Amino acid sequence: MRRPGLYNRQHAKQAGAVKGMIGRLLIAVLVVICTISFLVLWTSNGGGPSGFRPELNLDKLWRSADSGGWRPSSAPRSNWPPPPRETNGYLRVRCNGGLNQQRAAICNAVLAARIMNATLVLPELDANSFWHDDSGFRGIYDVEHFIMSLRYDVKIVEKIPEIRKNGKTKKIKAVQLRPPRDAPISWYTTDALAKMKEHGAIYLTPFSHRLAEEIDNPEYQRLRCRVNYHALRFKTNIMKLSQSIVDKLRSQGHFMSIHLRFEMDMLAFAGCFDIFNLKEQEILKKYRKENFAPKKLVYEERRAIGKCPLTPEEVGHILRAMGFNNSTRIYLAAGELFGGERFMKPFRVLFPHLENHSSVDPADELAENTQGLLGSAVDYMVCLLSDIFMPTYDGPSNFANNLLGHRLYYGFRTTIRPDRKALAPIFVDLEKGRTTGFEEAVRQAMLNTNLGGPHKRIPPDSFYTNSWPECFCQTSPKNPAHKCPPDNVLEILNSQLGEATDDLESVPESNSTISVA
Repeated sequence: MRRPGLYNRQHAKQAGAVKGMIGRLLIAVLVVICTISFLVLWTSNGGGPSGFRPELNLDKLWRSADSGGWRPSSAPRSNWPPPPRETNGYLRVRCNGGLNQQRAAICNAVLAARIMNATLVLPELDANSFWHDDSGFRGIYDVEHFIMSLRYDVKIVEKIPEIRKNGKTKKIKAVQLRPPRDAPISWYTTDALAKMKEHGAIYLTPFSHRLAEEIDNPEYQRLRCRVNYHALRFKTNIMKLSQSIVDKLRSQGHFMSIHLRFEMDMLAFAGCFDIFNLKEQEILKKYRKENFAPKKLVYEERRAIGKCPLTPEEVGHILRAMGFNNSTRIYLAAGELFGGERFMKPFRVLFPHLENHSSVDPADELAENTQGLLGSAVDYMVCLLSDIFMPTYDGPSNFANNLLGHRLYYGFRTTIRPDRKALAPIFVDLEKGRTTGFEEAVRQAMLNTNLGGPHKRIPPDSFYTNSWPECFCQTSPKNPAHKCPPDNVLEILNSQLGEATDDLESVPESNSTISVA
């Protein structure tokens, strides 16, 4: 028989051993946690061997980003019947805003015409309200290419034709409608379509942001890509001028383009006044009062959350922290810089090799239209073709947003997209004289950004900023929805359209949306 006293002593000894083991384990865990925390803190402050932190590779940045097996493709992947001979009527639209706001509106107009089974009248560009430039659609874009490229999608005419009735010629008068902002497809298939059937034609104005961007129909989204990245081709003189500038820049090696959005309208919109003198502040406040809704804006609060456009000097510091040196060639796409040379000088000291379309190719044609649609179109093409593109204020900028999407579609071309919210406290510290670890902090912030590869679309990014995955495909997909269309998709669409093979072969390949896609 076991004695109670002996049993209790043995049990107590075992319990003590277990408690001791748990204590030693807790101490070991704490040591590991402290060590990891120390290493994280050490490397984040620039200490430790280089193997502890990822580095930005400039050689890789000058090349396109990793595609991950994806390639651009906006050709239809399901049954896509051609436009019928008889449509429900004519659709006219007036596209307002700048070049790239108009570009998105044109894409929406084509989609709206497809949705309503309508004949699209060549979109009107309300250039006077923004650029004071009356070039119009035909003055900027290749009209014949536009119509031919979209022949599988919609019928397009340059103007509403006259009709003969009872021996008399009669004009069809389009009834004017104002679409709701970001209108759903249902508005076009009900309200707009009913008016079209009643009057024979409708005129939608204004037509900026008048069709919802997020549509749960991949084929509709791919049609937008066919318009944006294939059908909307600038006129030959613009393409040649742009290519000439790119060739001259690239003759001396790689070059990057920067959309330096440090202009009066954007600064007034952002409400970032405090870095300017009193006279400049008065100008910005007056512009804001005349053009934007009243809103209380506190500079320190706006700056802290990254709502202020980066200054030219801040852009220079970001590039230097990333490893770019003063031999880097930079093409500047920008309007009139607010504050002038006072703000530009620090950037020029860091990067003296700065160019714009006027300095690279001072053509008479461009000199007469530097700030108009032509100048904007040339800037767009040079930024599209540059090795690296950097927008400094992409949020509300249609130019930057459309280029981000176009460069993604054009082969995942590298973009440097600063995270202004993450960078704001770093620059505030720099202004206060705290320079220790500045460049490493900037590098870490930039390492957390996407540099041009495939990535999920997250609000506030629009479809025009990132059309992945709808307008991309994989040759060996895990998801059947991402499978590339068949190689003979053009023949299929052509047979549906009822065209002869000879007619197809007479069209240059560059004029075919589907073949390029």
